Amino acid sequence: MTLSFYIARRFLWTVFQVFLVFFGVLMLVDMIEQLRQFSGQGAGIMDSFRLSLVNVPETLYRILPLIVIMGSIAVFLGLARSSELVVVRAAGRSGLRFLVTPVLATLAIGLLAVAVLNPLVAATTKAYDDLKARYQGPDGSVLSVSDSGLWLRQGGEYGQTVIQASRANPDGTELFGVSFLTFGTDGTPATRVEASSARLTAGAWLIDDGKMWDLTAPNPELSAATWPDGTRLPSDLTPERIRDSFGTPASVPIWKLPSYIDELETAGFSARSYELWFQMELAQPLFLTAMVLVAAGFTMRHVRFGRIGQMVLYAMLSGFALFFLRNFAQALGENGQIPVLLAAWTPPVAAIMLALGLLLHLEDG
Repeated sequence: MTLSFYIARRFLWTVFQVFLVFFGVLMLVDMIEQLRQFSGQGAGIMDSFRLSLVNVPETLYRILPLIVIMGSIAVFLGLARSSELVVVRAAGRSGLRFLVTPVLATLAIGLLAVAVLNPLVAATTKAYDDLKARYQGPDGSVLSVSDSGLWLRQGGEYGQTVIQASRANPDGTELFGVSFLTFGTDGTPATRVEASSARLTAGAWLIDDGKMWDLTAPNPELSAATWPDGTRLPSDLTPERIRDSFGTPASVPIWKLPSYIDELETAGFSARSYELWFQMELAQPLFLTAMVLVAAGFTMRHVRFGRIGQMVLYAMLSGFALFFLRNFAQALGENGQIPVLLAAWTPPVAAIMLALGLLLHLEDG
């Protein structure tokens, strides 16, 4: 038990050190990028620091598997150089039994990442978007989905317009049961348009079965006018901007993802990318475990066998290959070319099986 605690403590501390190194490097790089991007809007050093502080956690969370495999390589190499692995084996503990402690520690890291870091990253991502919007100004579009349907804001030379619809097609270019509320330059409501449907074309919404109220008139109800089908309502939105307005699945805490997916589907949007992200988060502990097993397969050997640098290179290349494979499977899953469960769970399970095969081949049990 004492040996297990020692191994777990050393493993967790090494992974944490690697995490801190990546955090420092990414902070410096991101601060430079934030200064370059927002220096023209009056952002200074402290502003770029705040922006980076809430932007870097998402990047760190995405590369967590690479951090784990680098930390694992460092741990196993350190134990091999100090001959502690030899002592452990001489004490009667096989290599596979020795790996039980690092694997359990990695599973704990994975569960902590999914349960705690995921909501934290979602909060920092939202905070980054809010801070970024302050420097970008009011122009642009923001979309949100709730129980009352979907809400969309468009800006630009036409002024601010808030759009509410009960549902939409999967890409958000056709809205049903839609209401447009336009605001003047002074921020007061100018017009209101109700329509059974609206379809986005180049530079405008095409309104069907619409009715417009002039909210600046003394009695808006008397100024109501029925619009013929096909009336154009100016807009600077594009399908790409509407899609980008959704943000990323990482901006939604994992505890809220199931209800958010239901709201997206109710509103008529495709929630496939969110479903895939949810399953990938559930599989995250297994993928981190696969990274540890891969690192062990190449580096858990005594230094007297030589080729240490070559083994480290093999371990790193294998880790990057698995990371790329998971991202590739994610892309296939989001495009609907393979099922969501297959895209989320196949890479970690296959990686664990391959790593165990390598360990069984190298270890005597």
